[in-house]
Amino acid sequence: MSHDDTQERRAAIRELIRSREVATQEDLRELLAKRGFEVTQATLSRDLAKLGARRVSRAEGGTAYEFPEARVVETSAEERLGDLAEMVVTVGHNGALVVIHTTAGTASAVALAIDTARIPQVLGTLAGDDCIFLAPARGHAAAKVTTKLQKLFRSNQKG
Repeated sequence: MSHDDTQERRAAIRELIRSREVATQEDLRELLAKRGFEVTQATLSRDLAKLGARRVSRAEGGTAYEFPEARVVETSAEERLGDLAEMVVTVGHNGALVVIHTTAGTASAVALAIDTARIPQVLGTLAGDDCIFLAPARGHAAAKVTTKLQKLFRSNQKG
């Protein structure tokens, strides 16, 4: 897929999310397919993260994707992890690895955000559908990285 295809697909994603309620990635995949864009769930997660789309609760119930309004004050990539708090269910560790459980289908987007934040204590992430394995950088204890992530996600995570 060329760079132009990626830009066209992302423009379509922006337009779809701004023009209607899109509750799930699968709904978005179907809408994109109708426009001729066949994408995998992983590609769609990356696109949504790159575009800054997030799932929010709707007053009438359920959730839908939206784009946050432009912020007056620029925030760091680490600080923006807090925007993903609703996608993170738990952050824990086993002494060697940090394990992050997310809501279904959001692990890739959360992992990409962590990798993009370039947190010095994080070597890298590996994401599935709803679980992320995170390797702490050399010299950084998994327990301390877990605590840092819990604070960054600004939610009451279980350790």
